[in-house]
Amino acid sequence: MVHAEQQDSQTDGAVDGGRSRTASSIVVHRHALECPGCGAFYRQPPRSQLEVHCTRCHTVLRRTTRSPERDTVALAGTGLALFILVGLMPYITFDMRGRENVGTMLGGALAFWEYGLWVLGLIVMFTTLIAPFLRLVGLLAAVTAPRMRKPPRELYILLRVAQWVRPWSMIEVFMLGMLVAYSRLEALAHVRFGVALYALGGLMLVMAAMDWALDPRDAWNKLEARGLVADPVMMGEARRNAATTRFDERHAISCHGCGLVVEGADHDASCPRCGSFLHRRKPDSVTRTIALVVAAVLLYIPANIYPVMIITSLGDTSPHTIVGGVKELIEADMWPLAALVFFASVMVPVLKVIGLVWMILRVRRPSVEGLKTRTRIFHVIEMIGRWSMIDVFVVTILIALVHMGFIATIQPGPGALAFAGVVIITMLAAETFDPRLMWDAAIDQQRSTRRSRDQAAEEGPDRVRLVSSSGVSVQGGLSR
Repeated sequence: MVHAEQQDSQTDGAVDGGRSRTASSIVVHRHALECPGCGAFYRQPPRSQLEVHCTRCHTVLRRTTRSPERDTVALAGTGLALFILVGLMPYITFDMRGRENVGTMLGGALAFWEYGLWVLGLIVMFTTLIAPFLRLVGLLAAVTAPRMRKPPRELYILLRVAQWVRPWSMIEVFMLGMLVAYSRLEALAHVRFGVALYALGGLMLVMAAMDWALDPRDAWNKLEARGLVADPVMMGEARRNAATTRFDERHAISCHGCGLVVEGADHDASCPRCGSFLHRRKPDSVTRTIALVVAAVLLYIPANIYPVMIITSLGDTSPHTIVGGVKELIEADMWPLAALVFFASVMVPVLKVIGLVWMILRVRRPSVEGLKTRTRIFHVIEMIGRWSMIDVFVVTILIALVHMGFIATIQPGPGALAFAGVVIITMLAAETFDPRLMWDAAIDQQRSTRRSRDQAAEEGPDRVRLVSSSGVSVQGGLSR
């Protein structure tokens, strides 16, 4: 593990060849990067450093392999081959008294349409089929197409989409849901696994390795070198301006889409490399996060009160809630699965809401204490939120397989749609919140405290000195 080398900054006013920089002069600093966790700026680490962390908040800035392009091509190609098997072949067969039903990835999503829950069907289809496909194709094209003699100019759009869909690609969550569903199906009838299930397991491993292999900044740099950017003219001018301009962190903005660091961008400017809107911080981050958290809390109530599925067996109908499903697993002595479902479906949404509320309060009431801890917790919230989709995928598998009429039928309940809404909204809330705001607020508070302390010292020794209770210094926005 290597810590990044900090970017030197111009602190007494940036100049451009002896001229004052105007607000409209765009400057691109290709060798700079901003930590997404705390906002510290660093020089781009050399490619020989495979894993680099922020020295201030310990956020991962770079993680890759020794041959990222070759590894990505091999993994993405393998992933596409496995994806074809996953999409075309059945992953499970349900045999009940001679009547067979087969489960496919598309069949699970379409089953919701038959019950009128087309929104839930679209969610399942997107997270299990569309998002993984877009990520595989986007990364493969971004790595291989720049080698072509005349690559398509819009290639940057594919890479941008591949990055955007990453948290929404939930192959591994579906696999875990398959494990829970199997424990329920086995008690009803004979179950056989199909080829697609093994392909699904391989695809899960391939996509995890692919996420590790390629640093998106390397892919963006390759596209930029070939001129495959959103605005080639502005990009060329911005790069020429950088030759005569010193880096000034006070005016620097890091693109949220591709990580490009620019200076002098107007308020409504777009990134010349990927086309995303440029903002120093995510716009209206706190307000939007509060709105999403409130919506998630309101949906969490019906998600746990109403049944996520309704089981009919020999004419006897019984609704099943999320907590009820956990109790059934406990009664069947499946304690590990019960603990897993309880944590992912019950505790994770609650902990995410509590964590986000805590961080919002720390933006409103800043404190230097625990800044690193809060930043790490935020990254955990980003990572684990998607795992709450386990129950939705369990319902997807069961309703697609168990439709034997009077003998046994499983239907989706209204709680499934509400719970899917909770998961999606909390994921959007984590995406909307900007953890750098906690550091900005702490920096402002510390500066204000120091000014008050210095003023008190000047007025005389009898005045009370204001001293920070923390040993962590965040002055200036950079760790020294």
